[in-house]
Amino acid sequence: MATNIIELNHVKKNFGRTQALKDVTFNLPAGQVLGFLGPNGAGKSTTIRILLGMLKRDGGDATVFGEDPWHNDLAIHPRISYVPGDVYLWPNLSGGEIIDLLLRLNGQDHNTKTDALMQEFEFDPKKKARTYSKGNRQKVALIAALSQDAELYIFDEPTSGLDPLNELTFQQEVLKLKKAGKTVLLSSHILSEVEKMCDAIVIIREGKIIEQGNLAQLQHLSRLRIQVQTDKPLSALQKQPGVYDWHESDAHTQADFAVDHDALAAVLAALTPLGVVNLQSTPPTLEDLFLHYYSDQGVSHHAAQ
Repeated sequence: MATNIIELNHVKKNFGRTQALKDVTFNLPAGQVLGFLGPNGAGKSTTIRILLGMLKRDGGDATVFGEDPWHNDLAIHPRISYVPGDVYLWPNLSGGEIIDLLLRLNGQDHNTKTDALMQEFEFDPKKKARTYSKGNRQKVALIAALSQDAELYIFDEPTSGLDPLNELTFQQEVLKLKKAGKTVLLSSHILSEVEKMCDAIVIIREGKIIEQGNLAQLQHLSRLRIQVQTDKPLSALQKQPGVYDWHESDAHTQADFAVDHDALAAVLAALTPLGVVNLQSTPPTLEDLFLHYYSDQGVSHHAAQ
């Protein structure tokens, strides 16, 4: 069994009367890429700051490499490479100087990987940081973080401000880390980003973990999209349990609809006597799953199960 690099058990955090984290429990095994999903304000960054020893939790337990991050942050930090969502730089230093400084602060040096990353991200290291856009500030942190040979990589909304080509470059770099057996915690609200890279996901809503597991385990909670054409009218299928979002043609022999996974067999059985001419099934995406949990209907339906 893989060792857990991160363990969080019923972690709570209050800011005055505001309860930012109500109940955060999840583990990150060694060598796994974990997507930490939730919209802005759900508690992702607060959780990460607790893991980094930047905030003291008000309840529960948290460990990184088996150590308490609040009490042993100095022992933990050299083993971590971290990119925040909002990067602030020294305005009078060039981007290259800041990258080298960040590497030295973590006991590492500018290397061939650093140069390769600058080229891949199309980054000019000679300009002063005061001239940088948000995207270029983000590149500084990403290049410094990805240049390091760390045991744990933590990315908190890392592609904020990047253009699509640089987002793709970041995704490719994370896949390289994954192939190398590195451990990655990726906090994001960009669903396609997480879907491409992560082994498992954790969904947080209003400071509480509402679901976790690998994508294959969780997709049964989302709906398949079906496009079908039949010889005979299929309007009656609209009333079949588990069928939603029904759209059909004027001839009543073509339809596009969503179906719950547990109702699929019954729907296919009902379609067979109608003479299926063509049928296409689209598997659920992580976005479908995410919307399922963030709609009030989806959350209350899940809670009732």
